Amino acid sequence: MNNNAILALDIGTTKITAVIAQNDLTNRINILGVGNCKSDGIHKGSIVDIDLASTTIHDAIKTATQSSDAIIESTFIAISGTHTKSLRSSGAVNIQSGQITHNEINQVLQMALYNAKIIPDYEVIHVLPLYFNIDDSNEISNPLNMHGSRLEVYANIVTAKKTALVNIQNALKKSNLEVTNFVLNGYASAIAVLADDQKKLGTVVCDLGGTTSEITIFKGQTISYSDFIPIGSEHITYDLSIMLHTPYNAANMIKNQYGSLLPININDTSISKVKIPLLGNETQTKEIPLSQIQPIIHARVEELLCLIKDKINLSGMSEHMDGGIVLTGGMTRINGLQELAQKIFSEIPVKISDPINIQNGYIDFNTPTMSTIAGLLKYALDSDPFFELDSNKELRKKEEEDKVTKNIHAANILLEDENLDTIEIEPKKKSSLWDKIGKWL
Repeated sequence: MNNNAILALDIGTTKITAVIAQNDLTNRINILGVGNCKSDGIHKGSIVDIDLASTTIHDAIKTATQSSDAIIESTFIAISGTHTKSLRSSGAVNIQSGQITHNEINQVLQMALYNAKIIPDYEVIHVLPLYFNIDDSNEISNPLNMHGSRLEVYANIVTAKKTALVNIQNALKKSNLEVTNFVLNGYASAIAVLADDQKKLGTVVCDLGGTTSEITIFKGQTISYSDFIPIGSEHITYDLSIMLHTPYNAANMIKNQYGSLLPININDTSISKVKIPLLGNETQTKEIPLSQIQPIIHARVEELLCLIKDKINLSGMSEHMDGGIVLTGGMTRINGLQELAQKIFSEIPVKISDPINIQNGYIDFNTPTMSTIAGLLKYALDSDPFFELDSNKELRKKEEEDKVTKNIHAANILLEDENLDTIEIEPKKKSSLWDKIGKWL
């Protein structure tokens, strides 16, 4: 195993998480270092102060690198849905050899990208095939190695504001790093929390974050719809601060310790009131009943869930939700959220899911606040990814195939440098040049 690794970076409004990782010899994710910092200079997923953002990002990365001497080969950044727009496009190519290879799949996706009407101020970060057609065969999920004369694709193209991408790139300069790939936040979260059966059936993933909530519909092998709502758990804190006339920090404590969507049981006399400081005069306190807290939280969460329901209905994707609705993100820790969501979404099954728990000695991934970073790691280190064009407009494919291609290319260059037209090699007597080539291949 080489010493090269990837950096996954989740730049959230409340927290920045940096993780350095690589695949081990069995293709399992090996965590090499983790860094967490409280966000500064970031609001609703956007950089609003690049100097502050650069410093906090640098601190998170520095902490992650302290426990590892691995060389960061590539950097994967989650991009908030607040900066993105999606559109549909299609493309078609003729199959000259009769058999579909990665080359034809790349060509047809590039054609779909070429045919798309991209808004000038936006940059493509994903070209995701919804399905392929081969000649008269419709809706094929994996056309690789199949035969035909014409290949078509219907694709979902995710774009992001150029200014948002440039700001993130500039924020990383303090850490002497460049962005290798941008990945949609909701896409990463869906990868982290969904099982294969949920993906096949079609499932809505709602990542309820600090200041935004990402909505993603995953169908088959990819996302077919994505959107966001500018409401998160921080809005509950502000509501409590305003309604209870208490400082923000006190309101946040109340939310975390006593926040619930379930009615207060009057028979439970263990605690019925809580003391809070007064806004503007924190030396004075007042007592408020817990029964006064629940309606404030309930109103904001109910509003958010109803807005999510409206977004799903407007998407036209309701018929592709046989896997139900999955909730993740920090807000899901509020007691009673699943019960309220189940009432609002009626007969559609709703569940709260944690991401895949990547075993390591640094951090616990088995919590809903880690969904995006866990999915980002899985995306970056996937040794057998599904076909798509990434933010570099390059086809994602098996790592082994890329290595073979690079090694063959390197061998050809070396042969040219040696000015060798032909080399005769006896069965047990290879030249030192071919020893090198053999090791590479």
